[in-house]
Amino acid sequence: MKAKDIERYEKLLLEKRKSLMHELGYFGDKTLNTNVRDVSGSHPYSEHPADQGTEMMEQEQAYSLATREGRFLFHIDEALNRVKDGTYGICAECKEPINSKRLEAVPHARMCIECKSREEDPS
Repeated sequence: MKAKDIERYEKLLLEKRKSLMHELGYFGDKTLNTNVRDVSGSHPYSEHPADQGTEMMEQEQAYSLATREGRFLFHIDEALNRVKDGTYGICAECKEPINSKRLEAVPHARMCIECKSREEDPS
């Protein structure tokens, strides 16, 4: 893979990382740090139990999304490490180059489409 292409993918990965960090910061500041006592109604202006349930559900959804985004961030960081160590764009299984169309769609891919397909369906 050409150095110019690697730089382009690295830039794409860094942009995705920045966007994820922003989203995770939003979840951490906006929803996940809500005090449980606030949700449970221990303040003077307690909400209706249905409102409390809705708030708890929203917190659980935000936590689930933040967890998923955190895993995505891990994969992006791993891809950036592969850029640094010179293995980016090389399949971790067969050691062949990963197709550029796959890297465009999934810049953090660590396997070519054939190896990834075998991993997901080993039959």
